[in-house]
Amino acid sequence: QGEHAHEAGSPFGFGYAVKDSYHGNDFSHVADSNGDVIKGEYRTLMPDGRVQIVKYTADWKNGYQAEVIYVGAGAVSGVPVVPIPDRSSAVALQAGQGWSAPGVVRSF
Repeated sequence: QGEHAHEAGSPFGFGYAVKDSYHGNDFSHVADSNGDVIKGEYRTLMPDGRVQIVKYTADWKNGYQAEVIYVGAGAVSGVPVVPIPDRSSAVALQAGQGWSAPGVVRSF
């Protein structure tokens, strides 16, 4: 079996986070690469209140390697605790009416 030639990629770094208490979404992802190895972390708020953290490393030789940990106390009864969002301030859109985030310009 021959070795595959490996060429380094371009270095990069990125991250994003979403915290939407209305819908109960709370997650993030950050990653950095030197062109050969990517290191990153995902965080997700689970329905039972724990935070799942996935720390990973990926490269051309070893593939994707992840460590998964949970932080915080989960639901004792085993039944997930899911917060019910307050919809009293919900805004209804009429049919055909679009929505875009502030500062985002959409062009079609």
